[in-house]
Amino acid sequence: MEIQRNISEFILLGLSHDPNIQLFCFVLFLFCYISLLVGNLLILISIRCSSLFHQPMYYFLSHLSSMDILYTSSVTPKLIDDLLVKTKSISFGNCILQVFSMHFFGSIEIFILTAMAYDRDVAICKPLHYMIIMNKKKCGLIVLAAWAGGAVHSFSQLFLIIRLPFCGPNEIDHYFCDVLPLLKVACTDTYTTGVLVIANSGMVGLITFIVLVVSYAVILFTLRNHSAEGRRKALSTCGSHITVVVLFFVPAIFIYLRPPTTYPEDKVFALFYTIIAPMFNPLIYTLRNAEMKNAMRKVWCQGYFQWKHINNL
Repeated sequence: MEIQRNISEFILLGLSHDPNIQLFCFVLFLFCYISLLVGNLLILISIRCSSLFHQPMYYFLSHLSSMDILYTSSVTPKLIDDLLVKTKSISFGNCILQVFSMHFFGSIEIFILTAMAYDRDVAICKPLHYMIIMNKKKCGLIVLAAWAGGAVHSFSQLFLIIRLPFCGPNEIDHYFCDVLPLLKVACTDTYTTGVLVIANSGMVGLITFIVLVVSYAVILFTLRNHSAEGRRKALSTCGSHITVVVLFFVPAIFIYLRPPTTYPEDKVFALFYTIIAPMFNPLIYTLRNAEMKNAMRKVWCQGYFQWKHINNL
């Protein structure tokens, strides 16, 4: 059956129609996006240029920083630009690309967070076998599996959307293109597609969240046998991870694991997993991590002195 598609672009209604609120949001999200880019790039470069890159936890953290940048960049620049214009339009092709890229990089980030929880689980529960279990080859395979899982998830989402007929209206009550808002403007019965979205995005988020919660529960149970100093260091690291998990997963599960419909509040919840959680990742993983702070200080101070020496020649 031929797909009916009479529209070439969508109109995004954005976060608000109030010019003052839009100006405030523009300043706020521009600051958030710049902070996100600077923070994650600092982490990425510091890890790559230090010996931390060969440690599994920081190897995964470098990939998480990369995903934060790519994931948020699929949504935030368009949002910031739209806050300055009256008509917030996006072509059909760019809309579909945004859905794909957001789910692709977002699902990879979810799987990387899971890998980091597994890494902490092994480090705390089996410290004597840690380097054997989390060897370089296995870490590389885990990251490769995360990319493969992201591809499977995002292509299935793309397949669900690309087959839908769009013949009007073309207004999307959101600040970016996503599966559920697109289902609302499709000119066909989307109940079955909505159920498939729940089975895909919702269940992936829920199952991953449960795995993470169980993993950290096992870690906390194991910490009973550690010294007070060991418990403090482990709880500090795990506390950082748990904060990221809560900020990212709880809003995402609220949106994707429910009957296929949309609410005005969805836009506020979406801000947590598209902008706020990725922005806080650099702060959470650096300010509470002495090794990370020492590596950043060493890399950037050394780089500064080398630059100064070259300029004095």
